Amino acid sequence: MLVLLPPSEGKAPSGRGAPLRLESLSLPVLTAAREAVLDELVALCGGDEEKAREVLGLSEGLRGEVAKNAGLRTAGARPAGEIYTGVLYDALGLASLDTAAKRRAAGCLLVFSGLWGAVRVTDRIPSYRCSMGVKLPGLGALGAYWRAPMAAVLPEAAGDGLVLDLRSSAYAAAWKPKGELAGRTATVRVLHSRVVDGVEKRSVVSHFNKATKGRIVRALLAAGAAPKDPAELVVALRDLGHTVEAEAPARAGRAWSLDVVVPEIH
Repeated sequence: MLVLLPPSEGKAPSGRGAPLRLESLSLPVLTAAREAVLDELVALCGGDEEKAREVLGLSEGLRGEVAKNAGLRTAGARPAGEIYTGVLYDALGLASLDTAAKRRAAGCLLVFSGLWGAVRVTDRIPSYRCSMGVKLPGLGALGAYWRAPMAAVLPEAAGDGLVLDLRSSAYAAAWKPKGELAGRTATVRVLHSRVVDGVEKRSVVSHFNKATKGRIVRALLAAGAAPKDPAELVVALRDLGHTVEAEAPARAGRAWSLDVVVPEIH
């Protein structure tokens, strides 16, 4: 099973660890592409601060992120699973998983990134600010930039098993499973169910869908579940107490769509 996650906008501080070593990151085929993005981002943020803020879409209150990006090559690095914070990662709670579940997380979680392309949670990276929606002056829109490198490496990383795609739309733009692999891919939508005047009403959950997705991944890792395809994933999630409605693709080459229905959002 390969689980595709978005990063978090907010990130923990880099800390005092050894600095980044690009060649040590997982998916080494991406090294040259990572180097190109890193070079341009560091140069951009080491120059005109106002231009850098505009390119990165940073508010006045996030001005300090520019200087942080300028120092990425010498900043301390920590495991990506410690760098990424926010609702999804709080619910996932990597640090509190048992040893076996942490080992499974290291093998199956892949976090997409505007700067790194994609990293494992054990890859050591510094704290940074560069979303997939950024358009760098030289390389252009990062969502488009990463498509060719990702297409070269992700099918092999996925192997012949399930791909659970929990990315937001901006990060999904960097790679879309195709053909037979798409048929082994499942996306998840979180719906809030409530009864109004005796009638069930459902609405798409926005912010809190991240927490539900984090809890889903945590439950799968903790249980040692290893579904091989979307149909087995539906069974596994139901066994773990989730209400799941599944829609198989109408034709080959399309991903499965799963709705996880929750009575409460938190």
